[in-house]
Amino acid sequence: MTKADIVSNISDQLGIDRADVQATVEKFMKEVKGSLEKGENVYLRGFGSFIIKTRAEKTGRNISKNIALKIPAHNIPSFKPAKIFVKGVKSKVPVSK
Repeated sequence: MTKADIVSNISDQLGIDRADVQATVEKFMKEVKGSLEKGENVYLRGFGSFIIKTRAEKTGRNISKNIALKIPAHNIPSFKPAKIFVKGVKSKVPVSK
C-alpha cells in the first residue's frame, strides 16, 4: 500500500476531499519526523511508537579494499508496534511460504 492508496481510502471512507486528506497525512509525517529530529519519541496508543535507537560503535570491513573501518555510534529512527497491533497481524495474516 502506498501513501496515495492510504489517502484514497481515507477520502473514500470519510467523504473528505483528497487534497485535505493528503495535506493531513503529509503534516502527520512531517510532525513525526520533526519530533524524532528533535530527539523526542512519538507514542500512538494502540498503534505503536516511533522511537530513536542508539547504535553502538562497531568495526566494519570494506571487503573491496580489505580494510577495517570504525563505524561511530549513531542514532536511527525505529518503529515499535503496539502489542495489540502485533496480535492483530499475527491472527489475521496467514503465514506465507
